[in-house]
Order: sequence, then structure tokens, then C-alpha cells
Amino acid sequence: MVFGGVVPYVPQYRDIRRTQNADGFSTYVCLVLLVANILRILFWFGRRFESPLLWQSAIMILTMLLMLNLCTEVRVANELNARRRSFA
Repeated sequence: MVFGGVVPYVPQYRDIRRTQNADGFSTYVCLVLLVANILRILFWFGRRFESPLLWQSAIMILTMLLMLNLCTEVRVANELNARRRSFA
């Protein structure tokens, strides 16, 4: 249950890393999931719920930050390569 939300992002991460192309991945999904999981953790301080859900939120936040980091690295690298080609 803790890692169930992360599993679909493993193939996407590997595909983006392999192809160095993040065009099909929406960073808005990461934004929505980050906000939702941060709110869930903040809710936990008011009303305690089961710890696997808390751990799931923490792991999902870490996963979304890793996905955003990869996407920005790939997009910046692609943008720099495009600028070098147009300059040459």
C-alpha cells in the first residue's frame, strides 16, 4: 500500500532517463500530487490516521520531487542543445 502510488512512475522515470525526452510528461500532475500529499501530511497533525498512509504521502512527495528534477534536467539539456544548434 505504501509503494502502490509510486510504482506507475518507475517506468516513466526510466523511459525519460533513457530517451532524454520529457515531452509527454506533465509537470502539472506532479504539482497536484505534491499539493495533495502535503495537505494529507498537514491533516495528519490535526487528526491522526494510519501510518501507512502517512508514509505513502512522504514517499510520493519524494517521488514527485525526483520526477520534477529529472524533467527539468532533461528539458534544460534539450533547450541548451537546441540553442547550440541554432547558434552554429
